[in-house]
Amino acid sequence: MVLRLGQIVESLGGVLHGNPEAVIEGLAPLEAATLQQISFLSHPKYQPQLAASQAGCVIVSPTFEAQALEHGMCIVTPDPYLYFARLTRLWKRSLPSAAMKGIHPSAVVDPTAVIDASAIIGPLCVVERGARIGAHSQLKSRVTVGEDCVVGDRCILHSGVVIGADGFGFAQHQGVWEKIEQLGAVRIGNDVEIGANSCIDRGALEDTVLEDGVKLDNLVQIGHNVHVGAHTAMAGCAGVAGSARIGAHCTVGGGAVVLGHLTLVDGVHISAASVVTRSILKPGQYTGLFPIDENAQWEKNAASVKQLYRLRERLKALEQSNQKEQPI
Repeated sequence: MVLRLGQIVESLGGVLHGNPEAVIEGLAPLEAATLQQISFLSHPKYQPQLAASQAGCVIVSPTFEAQALEHGMCIVTPDPYLYFARLTRLWKRSLPSAAMKGIHPSAVVDPTAVIDASAIIGPLCVVERGARIGAHSQLKSRVTVGEDCVVGDRCILHSGVVIGADGFGFAQHQGVWEKIEQLGAVRIGNDVEIGANSCIDRGALEDTVLEDGVKLDNLVQIGHNVHVGAHTAMAGCAGVAGSARIGAHCTVGGGAVVLGHLTLVDGVHISAASVVTRSILKPGQYTGLFPIDENAQWEKNAASVKQLYRLRERLKALEQSNQKEQPI
């Protein structure tokens, strides 16, 4: 499979410096690209790789246009990373289509489920009673969509995703856990992508909701009654406990946890491995983790942290004592 540089620019725009008839046989990172491949430069820290790269053509911003011209052919565009993202989609569309269509013979679909004719249901999927799958959505292999759950249009659910398992709800009575039936469902908007083996629990009473454009990585857990706003993204192994509300255009880094019943407003960004223990009502970047160190030093620091409350109380007492001793 090949594309001419002229075809790429005709489809995606940008300014081409070079031969429009030149053929591109693949996409690759700067350090690995060959003369038959195209790459991109999106961050200044990778600038040294451009000079050493063997790429036949490089996608760059106007800032690096002169350097790219010294290297060879280039496409100039305001946002090279976005351009490269769109190029990957153009490339995939140009590949010979081997994708299945419709419902795989091994899938189990309840007669009451509603599946759009343009949707793709992969091998060993299960679509339960009353579930709905929207137009042009894809369920990869072994995806389960529970009863009455809704998946919108143009969604991609990767292998092993479970939509609508019971939320984690139990009441304790005399040392025994009694189950709280989960009577809600899951509603997923349009253009949502959910990574492999991620789980979205159904609500206890109200539905769990993922709004349009949400992107979840692999192994993400969304608890019951959680509401995730539009175009929010969460990296691998992130977890959101029940009834939390995450705003629109937020990001949650890998391995981060949001505790239950909290609220994150629009535009909140949580660093990887952080634990969110309070609601965040102001947009911005938030980090909550203890830096890694040699174990012996870490134990000393941890021991000091445990003494902070006692030290604070002593300091308050000293301040009060000092105030009393001040002359009038």
